[in-house]
Amino acid sequence: MNRNPVIPFLLIMVFGIGLIFFLSLDGLDNSKEMAKDKEDKGKTEQAEGGEFDPEGFYKQTCMGCHGGNYEGGSGPALKGVGEKLSKDEIKDVLINGRGAMPGGLVPAENADAMADWVSKLK
Repeated sequence: MNRNPVIPFLLIMVFGIGLIFFLSLDGLDNSKEMAKDKEDKGKTEQAEGGEFDPEGFYKQTCMGCHGGNYEGGSGPALKGVGEKLSKDEIKDVLINGRGAMPGGLVPAENADAMADWVSKLK
């Protein structure tokens, strides 16, 4: 008996394409939930802590690019940046971004506290 060897490959291909399609639909729903959770988390952290913690925010958001000891990485070193830039310039960079740094990472209401903290890093 002579069987066609292409049929099992076609069945596997159709199953794989169908699986990718349905998992991508599930991923779209998850991305909306993740965005909502991120917004809620930011509001909760601000409400629980009461006061903005620039160092804690740095560890969560900025450390990946600027390094654990502010020495720089894919982003510039933050040590001594207060000697090069004024607090207003630092605040402008935090809000609007500069070079590879995207704007809006620091909420506008916390930009003053973050700029003050960054300017004091030595």
